[in-house]
Amino acid sequence: MLEIGMKGSAETVVTIDNTAKAFTSGALEVFATPAMISLMEETCWKMIQPELEEGLGSVGTKVNVSHTAPSAIGKTVVCEATLIEIDGRRLTFEVVCSDENGMVGMGTHERFIINNEKFMAKAEGKK
Repeated sequence: MLEIGMKGSAETVVTIDNTAKAFTSGALEVFATPAMISLMEETCWKMIQPELEEGLGSVGTKVNVSHTAPSAIGKTVVCEATLIEIDGRRLTFEVVCSDENGMVGMGTHERFIINNEKFMAKAEGKK
């Protein structure tokens, strides 16, 4: 059951594959903003998916985050998410990422609960 205040976490190690240079979002070998956003979405999705009925899923619809500090290769970035609002099928999360040196980024992420089959039919252009 989804409840305001639910918490979840996930982590990743910064490698050459998730740097700004690898994502072509910058020239440096530090944790990429797109990788941080992906970790935030993953954290929220993994937290709520077990609570959804069979055949339901969720999709990310909005991200409003600040990437406030760099993380070097070898650092472990941990994302902590809290479900802060439930409005029908719309879920809003507070997300915070940190590494061994402190906060890396923070913000909010929004997801919508969807019927997987209907969503995929829509994505494929069917009615």
